[in-house]
Amino acid sequence: MLGSEGLAIAVLAISLAHSQALVSRDWLNFGILAAGATVHIQLTQRQEERRRNRKKTVLIDLTAVWTFSAAMILPVPLTLLVIVVVRLQHWFIARRPAHNFIFSSITHGFAAVLAHLTYTAMGPHFLGTGWGDFLAEFGAIVLTAAIYEAIQIFYVGGALALGMSSEPTLRNVLGSPADNMLEAITVGLGAVTAILLAVVPPMVVVMAVATVVFNRLAELDQLQNDVRTDPKTGILNMRGWSESAERALERTARSSDQLALLMVDLDHFKWINDTYGHPAGDDVLRTVAQTLDEVTRPSDLVGRFGGEEFLILLPDIDEEATWDAAERIRVAIAKLHIVTTDKRGDPATIADRTTSIGVARHPRHGDTLDRLLQSADAAVYLAKENGRDQVCFAPDTLTPPAAP
Repeated sequence: MLGSEGLAIAVLAISLAHSQALVSRDWLNFGILAAGATVHIQLTQRQEERRRNRKKTVLIDLTAVWTFSAAMILPVPLTLLVIVVVRLQHWFIARRPAHNFIFSSITHGFAAVLAHLTYTAMGPHFLGTGWGDFLAEFGAIVLTAAIYEAIQIFYVGGALALGMSSEPTLRNVLGSPADNMLEAITVGLGAVTAILLAVVPPMVVVMAVATVVFNRLAELDQLQNDVRTDPKTGILNMRGWSESAERALERTARSSDQLALLMVDLDHFKWINDTYGHPAGDDVLRTVAQTLDEVTRPSDLVGRFGGEEFLILLPDIDEEATWDAAERIRVAIAKLHIVTTDKRGDPATIADRTTSIGVARHPRHGDTLDRLLQSADAAVYLAKENGRDQVCFAPDTLTPPAAP
C-alpha cells in the first residue's frame, strides 16, 4: 500500500510540475464545480451518514459527479483542488480514520489526474459538429471513465482485500452489481456536468439539484434492498427470496418450463460455533453465501433459509443439469478454505466442510413453492440419514399435510 501511494504521489507531483498555466475561465469553472459539490455534500450529509452506517463495504457517495467532471474540464492543479474541497468536507462529516482518509484522497487524486491526462491527450474537445465527431467524443469520454474507474477499483479493491480478516471475495472487493451500476451512473452524470460546464455553465445548477434528488433515490433503493437482504450474508433473506421465487414459479407454470429447488444444509455447523466461536461461524456463512452466488447462474435465485440452510431456485433446467449444479455446489463448498479467527482471536482456517443438499423439481415434487420447500427439506433429511456430504432428490411421493 505504501508503494502504491508513493507511485500515485510521484505521478501527481510530475503532473503538477508540467501542468498548463491557469486562465480566468479555469478559475470560473473551478468555482462552479466547487460550489456545486459543496451544495451537494451539505444538503445530503444526513442521508450519506445513514447510508454509510448501513453499508459494510465501500460506499458510493456520488461525488464523482464533480470530481470526474473536474478531471475532464479543469487543469491538474484545479482538479486536485476540487478533490481537496470534496474530501475535506467528507472528513468533517464522516470522521473516518486518518489513514483511510489519506489513502482514499490520494486514490481519488491519482484516478482523476490519469483520467485528465487521457482525456486531454485525445483533444481538442467539443469542437465537432458531425456524427463522426460526436461518436469520437463519446468514445473519448468512455475511455476516460474506464481509466478513472479502473484506478479506483485497483487501489480501493486492493486495500479491501489486504484488510479483510476472512478470505476476500469478488463481491467484497469489487462491490455488488448494484454498487457498480450506481458508480457508472454517477460517472456518467459527471460527464454530463463537464459538457454543460463547457457549453452552458449556468446549467450546472441543475446538476446540483439532480445530485441531491439522486442521492435520495439511492438511499430509498438501499432501504428497499435492506428489507430483502440477509444482513449477515448479503444475499436474499427469506422474504426477498420467496417473493422472487413465487414470480419465477408463476413464469414456469405459464411456459411449462422445468424448474428445480435446492436446499443446502451445512453439516455439523454447530461444531464450528462450539469450536471456533460464533464470529467464525458467521465468516463461514458469508463465504458459503458468496460461493453459492459465484457458482450459480445469473438467473438462479440464492437466498438464506435460516441458520445454516440456504435455498437456490434453478429456473429452466432439466434433471441432469440439476444434478450437475447440485454436485458443483457440494464440491465448491468442500474445497473452501475459510480464513477466520478462533475463540481467542487467533488466526484460524476452516476447511473440508461438507453439505447435505436436497433437490425438489417442479412439478414432479410439488406445484407450489410451499410443497417444493417441503420436498426439498425431506430430501435434505434423506441425505443426512444416508451419511451426509451428498445430494439427494426428494421422494416421488410425500405424505400430504393433515387436514385441519
